[in-house]
Amino acid sequence: MDGNHTPYNPRTVEDVFKDFKGRRAGVIKALTNDADAFYQQCDPEKENLCLYGFPNEHWEVNLPAEEIPPELPEPALGINFARNGMREEDWLSLVAVHSDAWLISIAFYFGARFGFDRAERKRLFDMINDLPTIFEIVTRKHNARMGAYRNSNTTKSISKVQYASEPQAIMNTKGSYQQEEEEEDDEEDFNYDDDDDEHADALCGACGENYGSGEFWICCDVCEKWFHGKCVKITPARAEHIKQYKCPSCSSNKKFRP
Repeated sequence: MDGNHTPYNPRTVEDVFKDFKGRRAGVIKALTNDADAFYQQCDPEKENLCLYGFPNEHWEVNLPAEEIPPELPEPALGINFARNGMREEDWLSLVAVHSDAWLISIAFYFGARFGFDRAERKRLFDMINDLPTIFEIVTRKHNARMGAYRNSNTTKSISKVQYASEPQAIMNTKGSYQQEEEEEDDEEDFNYDDDDDEHADALCGACGENYGSGEFWICCDVCEKWFHGKCVKITPARAEHIKQYKCPSCSSNKKFRP
């Protein structure tokens, strides 16, 4: 699908990484700054569509390559068909994670094609791994902070919730919050994302205090304000079962209709 663009033929690790970064930048634009235009182009009434990122940092929604096998690995096929069946931010996140997989496949393709040895492949993927994934960037952009937890070998996703980097930080909170957390979540094993720096300037919509390391943090799906869990009496265990969180102010607003 690169036929209408300037040919780019990477040969070294640095060249392949440059190709990766250019394509990645194009996809990120489509899913963040250009999300409205991207959404409109992915009409479910059209045929199978793919999102392409190019080395020149441009993006394009188009039909897949006709030749078999294609010159390069192809992106996820038919992204437009899922557009109307889920929330926009969830759909964008889905496209993002498939795009991450596509970019890795292209980098691996070039690494094999140009005969990279073990050390060169490791150097390339170490460079790639130093960058945040497109999925991480897109979910942050749309205030859908994701945490993961494991319960009986099942992994579930949590949106609109921010956890501290240290599990014990939540467990050591004073008062009834600690007791409730221990009772409801004693058997669950959480993985925590370290995003403290992102919320350093955020203010709690209830108490007005800054976000602090070691505090449970949740976002209202209506007004999109962030709150300390203890200020709105929400624990991590309870948050797992909330599909759409409304803060006390939005919950008491009689004009609001879900």
